[in-house]
Amino acid sequence: MKTDEIDLTDILLEQLKADSAEYRNLKTEGYGPAQKRQIIRSLMNIRMPGKLSETLLSAQDDYLRQEREEKGIVTLAQIPTIREAFGGQDGDDAQPAFEDKISLWQGDITRLQAGAIVNAANSQMLGCFIPCHRCIDNAIHSAAGMQLREACSKIMQEKRMRYGRQYEEPVGTALLTKAYNLPCDYVIHTVGPIVYGELTDALREDLRRCYESVLKCCAKNAVRSVAFCCISTGEFHFPNEEAAQIAVKTVADFLREHADAVDRVIFNVFKDGDREIYERLLRASRHCRFDR
Repeated sequence: MKTDEIDLTDILLEQLKADSAEYRNLKTEGYGPAQKRQIIRSLMNIRMPGKLSETLLSAQDDYLRQEREEKGIVTLAQIPTIREAFGGQDGDDAQPAFEDKISLWQGDITRLQAGAIVNAANSQMLGCFIPCHRCIDNAIHSAAGMQLREACSKIMQEKRMRYGRQYEEPVGTALLTKAYNLPCDYVIHTVGPIVYGELTDALREDLRRCYESVLKCCAKNAVRSVAFCCISTGEFHFPNEEAAQIAVKTVADFLREHADAVDRVIFNVFKDGDREIYERLLRASRHCRFDR
Protein backbone atom coordinates (compact mmCIF):
# COMPACT_ATOMS: atom_id res chain seq x y z
CA MET A 1 0.00 0.00 0.00
CA LYS A 2 1.25 3.48 -0.84
CA THR A 3 2.38 5.87 1.88
CA ASP A 4 -0.34 8.44 1.09
CA GLU A 5 -2.97 5.69 1.31
CA ILE A 6 -1.77 4.72 4.78
CA ASP A 7 -1.75 8.38 5.78
CA LEU A 8 -5.39 8.85 4.75
CA THR A 9 -6.36 5.75 6.72
CA ASP A 10 -4.53 6.96 9.83
CA ILE A 11 -5.95 10.47 9.53
CA LEU A 12 -9.55 9.29 9.32
CA LEU A 13 -9.09 6.68 12.03
CA GLU A 14 -7.82 9.32 14.46
CA GLN A 15 -10.66 11.69 13.52
CA LEU A 16 -13.26 8.98 14.12
CA LYS A 17 -11.73 8.07 17.47
CA ALA A 18 -11.72 11.72 18.52
CA ASP A 19 -15.39 11.98 17.46
CA SER A 20 -16.40 9.03 19.65
CA ALA A 21 -16.69 9.38 23.41
CA GLU A 22 -16.72 5.60 23.81
CA TYR A 23 -13.78 4.76 21.54
CA ARG A 24 -11.64 7.88 21.92
CA ASN A 25 -8.90 5.91 23.68
CA LEU A 26 -9.04 2.85 21.43
CA LYS A 27 -5.51 1.50 20.96
CA THR A 28 -4.73 0.94 17.27
CA GLU A 29 -0.94 1.06 17.26
CA GLY A 30 0.60 -1.87 15.45
CA TYR A 31 -2.53 -2.63 13.45
CA GLY A 32 -2.11 -3.19 9.72
CA PRO A 33 -3.95 -1.24 6.98
CA ALA A 34 -6.66 -3.91 6.56
CA GLN A 35 -7.42 -3.97 10.28
CA LYS A 36 -7.53 -0.18 10.41
CA ARG A 37 -9.96 -0.07 7.52
CA GLN A 38 -12.22 -2.53 9.31
CA ILE A 39 -12.14 -0.35 12.42
CA ILE A 40 -12.92 2.74 10.33
CA ARG A 41 -15.94 1.08 8.77
CA SER A 42 -17.09 -0.18 12.16
CA LEU A 43 -16.86 3.28 13.74
CA MET A 44 -18.77 4.77 10.80
CA ASN A 45 -21.42 2.06 11.02
CA ILE A 46 -22.15 2.55 14.72
CA ARG A 47 -22.09 6.35 14.72
CA MET A 48 -25.50 7.78 15.53
CA PRO A 49 -26.85 10.68 13.47
CA GLY A 50 -25.50 14.02 14.61
CA LYS A 51 -23.41 16.98 13.61
CA LEU A 52 -20.36 16.11 11.55
CA SER A 53 -17.36 18.41 11.82
CA GLU A 54 -15.79 19.76 8.66
CA THR A 55 -12.47 18.20 9.66
CA LEU A 56 -14.03 14.76 10.05
CA LEU A 57 -15.98 15.07 6.80
CA SER A 58 -12.91 16.18 4.87
CA ALA A 59 -10.89 13.22 6.16
CA GLN A 60 -13.73 10.80 5.42
CA ASP A 61 -14.36 12.13 1.91
CA ASP A 62 -10.65 11.90 1.00
CA TYR A 63 -10.54 8.35 2.31
CA LEU A 64 -13.72 7.24 0.51
CA ARG A 65 -12.61 8.91 -2.71
CA GLN A 66 -9.45 6.85 -2.54
CA GLU A 67 -11.44 3.67 -1.85
CA ARG A 68 -13.70 4.44 -4.81
CA GLU A 69 -10.69 4.77 -7.10
CA GLU A 70 -9.21 1.51 -5.81
CA LYS A 71 -12.44 -0.43 -6.43
CA GLY A 72 -12.93 1.17 -9.85
CA ILE A 73 -16.01 2.88 -11.24
CA VAL A 74 -18.25 0.99 -13.66
CA THR A 75 -20.11 3.11 -16.22
CA LEU A 76 -23.28 2.26 -18.10
CA ALA A 77 -21.27 2.04 -21.31
CA GLN A 78 -19.39 -0.91 -19.80
CA ILE A 79 -22.58 -2.87 -19.06
CA PRO A 80 -24.28 -4.55 -22.03
CA THR A 81 -28.02 -4.44 -22.50
CA ILE A 82 -29.81 -7.76 -22.79
CA ARG A 83 -29.88 -7.28 -26.57
CA GLU A 84 -26.10 -6.93 -26.58
CA ALA A 85 -25.56 -9.71 -24.06
CA PHE A 86 -27.92 -12.31 -25.49
CA GLY A 87 -27.85 -11.36 -29.18
CA GLY A 88 -30.18 -9.19 -31.23
CA GLN A 89 -33.74 -10.12 -32.07
CA ASP A 90 -34.26 -8.27 -35.31
CA GLY A 91 -37.78 -8.58 -36.53
CA ASP A 92 -39.11 -9.66 -33.13
CA ASP A 93 -41.15 -6.77 -31.74
CA ALA A 94 -42.55 -8.59 -28.70
CA GLN A 95 -40.39 -6.58 -26.30
CA PRO A 96 -38.82 -3.68 -28.25
CA ALA A 97 -38.53 -1.49 -25.15
CA PHE A 98 -36.85 -4.13 -22.99
CA GLU A 99 -33.85 -5.29 -24.95
CA ASP A 100 -32.16 -1.90 -25.18
CA LYS A 101 -33.18 -0.67 -21.72
CA ILE A 102 -32.52 -3.60 -19.37
CA SER A 103 -29.15 -4.91 -18.22
CA LEU A 104 -27.91 -7.57 -15.84
CA TRP A 105 -24.67 -6.90 -13.97
CA GLN A 106 -22.93 -8.93 -11.27
CA GLY A 107 -20.75 -7.07 -8.81
CA ASP A 108 -20.54 -4.41 -6.13
CA ILE A 109 -23.44 -1.99 -6.62
CA THR A 110 -21.47 0.83 -4.96
CA ARG A 111 -19.17 0.92 -8.03
CA LEU A 112 -21.94 1.83 -10.48
CA GLN A 113 -22.03 5.27 -12.07
CA ALA A 114 -25.77 5.26 -12.67
CA GLY A 115 -28.42 7.89 -12.10
CA ALA A 116 -29.41 6.05 -8.93
CA ILE A 117 -28.80 2.83 -7.08
CA VAL A 118 -31.46 1.21 -4.93
CA ASN A 119 -30.91 0.57 -1.25
CA ALA A 120 -32.91 -2.14 0.49
CA ALA A 121 -33.48 -0.19 3.70
CA ASN A 122 -35.13 -1.06 6.99
CA SER A 123 -38.12 0.79 8.40
CA GLN A 124 -35.92 3.03 10.58
CA MET A 125 -34.25 4.34 7.40
CA LEU A 126 -30.91 5.03 9.12
CA GLY A 127 -28.75 2.31 7.62
CA CYS A 128 -27.30 -0.75 9.30
CA PHE A 129 -25.65 -0.23 12.69
CA ILE A 130 -24.02 -3.69 12.86
CA PRO A 131 -20.28 -3.17 12.30
CA CYS A 132 -19.16 -4.40 8.86
CA HIS A 133 -22.41 -6.30 8.30
CA ARG A 134 -22.66 -7.83 4.83
CA CYS A 135 -26.11 -6.45 3.98
CA ILE A 136 -26.60 -4.03 1.09
CA ASP A 137 -27.77 -1.30 3.47
CA ASN A 138 -24.44 -1.40 5.28
CA ALA A 139 -22.42 -1.50 2.06
CA ILE A 140 -24.18 1.52 0.56
CA HIS A 141 -24.01 3.67 3.71
CA SER A 142 -20.35 2.74 4.24
CA ALA A 143 -19.38 3.77 0.70
CA ALA A 144 -21.56 6.88 0.63
CA GLY A 145 -20.27 8.19 3.94
CA MET A 146 -21.82 9.36 7.17
CA GLN A 147 -23.65 12.19 5.40
CA LEU A 148 -26.11 9.63 4.06
CA ARG A 149 -27.26 8.57 7.53
CA GLU A 150 -27.57 12.23 8.50
CA ALA A 151 -29.70 12.96 5.42
CA CYS A 152 -31.95 9.97 6.12
CA SER A 153 -32.27 11.03 9.75
CA LYS A 154 -33.47 14.50 8.75
CA ILE A 155 -36.10 12.97 6.46
CA MET A 156 -37.32 10.72 9.25
CA GLN A 157 -37.37 13.58 11.78
CA GLU A 158 -39.59 15.60 9.44
CA LYS A 159 -41.91 12.64 8.96
CA ARG A 160 -42.15 12.03 12.69
CA MET A 161 -43.12 15.65 13.23
CA ARG A 162 -45.99 15.10 10.79
CA TYR A 163 -47.03 11.53 11.63
CA GLY A 164 -45.93 10.99 15.23
CA ARG A 165 -42.85 9.93 17.15
CA GLN A 166 -43.37 6.23 16.45
CA TYR A 167 -43.38 6.66 12.67
CA GLU A 168 -41.51 4.07 10.63
CA GLU A 169 -41.19 4.07 6.86
CA PRO A 170 -43.77 1.67 5.42
CA VAL A 171 -43.02 -1.14 3.03
CA GLY A 172 -43.15 -0.31 -0.65
CA THR A 173 -42.34 3.40 -0.70
CA ALA A 174 -39.28 5.06 -2.31
CA LEU A 175 -37.22 7.91 -0.86
CA LEU A 176 -34.57 9.80 -2.83
CA THR A 177 -31.35 11.14 -1.30
CA LYS A 178 -28.04 12.38 -2.62
CA ALA A 179 -25.33 9.75 -3.08
CA TYR A 180 -22.46 11.72 -1.50
CA ASN A 181 -19.25 9.70 -2.02
CA LEU A 182 -20.80 7.11 -4.30
CA PRO A 183 -20.20 7.41 -8.07
CA CYS A 184 -23.96 7.44 -8.76
CA ASP A 185 -26.05 10.62 -8.51
CA TYR A 186 -28.69 9.43 -6.05
CA VAL A 187 -29.69 6.62 -3.73
CA ILE A 188 -33.32 5.51 -3.72
CA HIS A 189 -34.26 3.80 -0.46
CA THR A 190 -37.10 1.31 -0.30
CA VAL A 191 -38.25 -0.92 2.56
CA GLY A 192 -38.98 -4.40 1.31
CA PRO A 193 -41.25 -7.00 2.89
CA ILE A 194 -39.84 -9.45 5.44
CA VAL A 195 -40.86 -13.08 5.02
CA TYR A 196 -41.20 -14.70 8.44
CA GLY A 197 -42.99 -17.86 7.32
CA GLU A 198 -45.28 -18.56 4.40
CA LEU A 199 -44.90 -16.42 1.29
CA THR A 200 -48.29 -14.76 0.78
CA ASP A 201 -49.87 -12.77 -2.03
CA ALA A 202 -49.73 -9.70 0.22
CA LEU A 203 -45.95 -10.05 0.51
CA ARG A 204 -45.67 -10.50 -3.25
CA GLU A 205 -47.68 -7.32 -3.76
CA ASP A 206 -45.48 -5.45 -1.26
CA LEU A 207 -42.37 -6.39 -3.21
CA ARG A 208 -43.99 -5.42 -6.50
CA ARG A 209 -44.79 -2.00 -5.03
CA CYS A 210 -41.13 -1.54 -4.07
CA TYR A 211 -40.01 -1.87 -7.68
CA GLU A 212 -42.88 0.22 -9.01
CA SER A 213 -42.32 3.00 -6.45
CA VAL A 214 -38.64 3.21 -7.31
CA LEU A 215 -39.39 3.48 -11.03
CA LYS A 216 -42.03 6.15 -10.40
CA CYS A 217 -39.50 8.01 -8.22
CA CYS A 218 -37.03 7.92 -11.12
CA ALA A 219 -39.61 9.28 -13.54
CA LYS A 220 -40.66 12.04 -11.11
CA ASN A 221 -37.09 13.19 -10.48
CA ALA A 222 -35.71 12.80 -14.02
CA VAL A 223 -33.38 9.96 -12.99
CA ARG A 224 -32.64 8.31 -16.32
CA SER A 225 -30.91 5.14 -15.11
CA VAL A 226 -31.33 3.00 -12.02
CA ALA A 227 -29.66 -0.12 -10.61
CA PHE A 228 -31.81 -2.43 -8.50
CA CYS A 229 -30.35 -4.68 -5.84
CA CYS A 230 -32.18 -7.93 -5.05
CA ILE A 231 -34.71 -6.33 -2.71
CA SER A 232 -35.88 -8.39 0.29
CA THR A 233 -33.78 -11.46 -0.49
CA GLY A 234 -31.03 -12.44 1.91
CA GLU A 235 -31.69 -10.95 5.35
CA PHE A 236 -35.41 -10.44 4.59
CA HIS A 237 -35.85 -14.07 3.42
CA PHE A 238 -37.89 -13.49 0.27
CA PRO A 239 -37.26 -16.51 -2.00
CA ASN A 240 -34.75 -15.48 -4.66
CA GLU A 241 -36.50 -17.10 -7.61
CA GLU A 242 -39.88 -15.53 -6.95
CA ALA A 243 -38.34 -12.17 -6.02
CA ALA A 244 -36.57 -12.10 -9.39
CA GLN A 245 -39.78 -13.02 -11.21
CA ILE A 246 -41.58 -10.11 -9.55
CA ALA A 247 -38.69 -7.74 -10.29
CA VAL A 248 -38.49 -8.59 -14.00
CA LYS A 249 -42.24 -8.54 -14.54
CA THR A 250 -42.73 -5.22 -12.70
CA VAL A 251 -39.96 -3.52 -14.63
CA ALA A 252 -41.28 -4.94 -17.91
CA ASP A 253 -44.82 -3.75 -17.14
CA PHE A 254 -43.53 -0.28 -16.26
CA LEU A 255 -41.44 0.02 -19.44
CA ARG A 256 -44.37 -1.09 -21.57
CA GLU A 257 -46.49 1.75 -20.14
CA HIS A 258 -43.74 4.36 -19.68
CA ALA A 259 -41.13 3.60 -22.31
CA ASP A 260 -39.70 7.14 -22.23
CA ALA A 261 -39.45 7.43 -18.44
CA VAL A 262 -36.02 5.81 -18.06
CA ASP A 263 -33.15 4.92 -20.36
CA ARG A 264 -31.65 1.99 -18.47
CA VAL A 265 -32.68 -0.39 -15.71
CA ILE A 266 -29.93 -2.59 -14.29
CA PHE A 267 -30.60 -5.71 -12.26
CA ASN A 268 -27.58 -5.87 -9.99
CA VAL A 269 -26.73 -9.23 -8.46
CA PHE A 270 -23.87 -10.32 -6.26
CA LYS A 271 -24.23 -14.10 -6.02
CA ASP A 272 -23.82 -16.57 -8.89
CA GLY A 273 -27.19 -18.12 -8.08
CA ASP A 274 -29.02 -14.82 -8.55
CA ARG A 275 -27.16 -14.17 -11.81
CA GLU A 276 -28.29 -17.54 -13.15
CA ILE A 277 -31.90 -16.85 -12.16
CA TYR A 278 -31.97 -13.42 -13.82
CA GLU A 279 -30.22 -14.67 -16.95
CA ARG A 280 -32.86 -17.34 -17.41
CA LEU A 281 -35.76 -14.97 -16.73
CA LEU A 282 -34.42 -12.23 -18.99
CA ARG A 283 -33.80 -14.67 -21.83
CA ALA A 284 -37.37 -15.89 -21.43
CA SER A 285 -38.70 -12.33 -21.24
CA ARG A 286 -37.69 -11.73 -24.84
CA HIS A 287 -40.27 -14.25 -26.01
CA CYS A 288 -43.31 -13.25 -23.94
CA ARG A 289 -45.35 -10.12 -23.31
CA PHE A 290 -45.70 -10.29 -19.51
CA ASP A 291 -49.44 -9.84 -19.85
CA ARG A 292 -50.49 -12.66 -17.54
